[in-house]
Amino acid sequence: MRVPALDEDAPAQSFASDRTTALVAVHTALPAHRYAQNDLTELIGDLCLPPGQDRALLRRLHRSAGVRTRHLALPIERYPGLTDFGQANAAWMRAGLELGEEALAGALDSAGITPSDVDLLVCTSITGIAAPSLDARLAVRMGMRPDVKRIPVFGLGCVAGAAGLGRLNDYLRGHPDDTAVLLSVELCSLTLQQRDGSLANLVAGALFGDGAAAVVARGGRAAGPEVVGTRGRLYPDTEHLLGWKIGASGFRVVVDAGIPDIVRAHLGPDLRAFLAAHGLGPDDIGTWICHPGGPKVLAAVADTLHLPEGALDSAWRSLASVGNMSSASVLRLLEDIGRTGCPKPGTWGVLLAMGPGFCAEFVLLRW
Repeated sequence: MRVPALDEDAPAQSFASDRTTALVAVHTALPAHRYAQNDLTELIGDLCLPPGQDRALLRRLHRSAGVRTRHLALPIERYPGLTDFGQANAAWMRAGLELGEEALAGALDSAGITPSDVDLLVCTSITGIAAPSLDARLAVRMGMRPDVKRIPVFGLGCVAGAAGLGRLNDYLRGHPDDTAVLLSVELCSLTLQQRDGSLANLVAGALFGDGAAAVVARGGRAAGPEVVGTRGRLYPDTEHLLGWKIGASGFRVVVDAGIPDIVRAHLGPDLRAFLAAHGLGPDDIGTWICHPGGPKVLAAVADTLHLPEGALDSAWRSLASVGNMSSASVLRLLEDIGRTGCPKPGTWGVLLAMGPGFCAEFVLLRW
């Protein structure tokens, strides 16, 4: 069999490179139970701290978290009644289905399509687990086609919003006539450990909020920012920095103080290399959509990329208004940008997040 000359492959490669993914709609759903950070501090102390433990550290963490308000899956007075993992996970399922449906319905409506138009549904959550998964239950509940493709994702944590967009792009490059949807459902408050005064549990109690978000993506030229490229980075020997220790009481958070150092050491060079592959540098980026992992993480991102003052203001505002919603955070930021005034056509953007692994994910956008 004759091996084709290199130039004979050029048309196929050019055709593939012309395929694009457009993010046509985003919708966020927040629980109705909204609290000021100041009002939550002592209530979370009652839940998480053993009787008699000093609250100075708890109060200092709540003051310095950069959070003003948060939404919780349940009224705060109901959390002491969640005495084991089964009860917390059942609450995640009930609230998650409601918020997930709200987020999906809003995104589909904004895109002008119906549930039966969805060809792929990717559903991510790190705060609960079920089989059948949330996506299976929602597909039936909302009337999606029986042949809808589904990918439930667990384990990516905060990075899953960015990574999920990357996987939608991968799919749509091979199926350019399809419609793909990413749904994130993160009810972080249901993972708080009662009577656990560890630093990691207190940090989680100061930072995290609850919410869901959905993104509709389509192949081909469509309204909305275009996904130009994506890249993931997994850093060896950092597994201990972020994740869960799973036991009888459920998901016990692992958050290591060394995370900002890893961000400073690796994120800048890796993101610059990613941008350089597209003929760009950080100075060419007009819109930054960064996961609001907390004040120290945001400061580390700004430092390692030498970003100008104000470049991450959207992340700081999101952290203040809803806290860290894990994988849903960057999707909410994407919605905010569209709602408050889209960047001018031709503007380059970077959406980035970090998560367990320890890992990072970059998405290059163009409006």
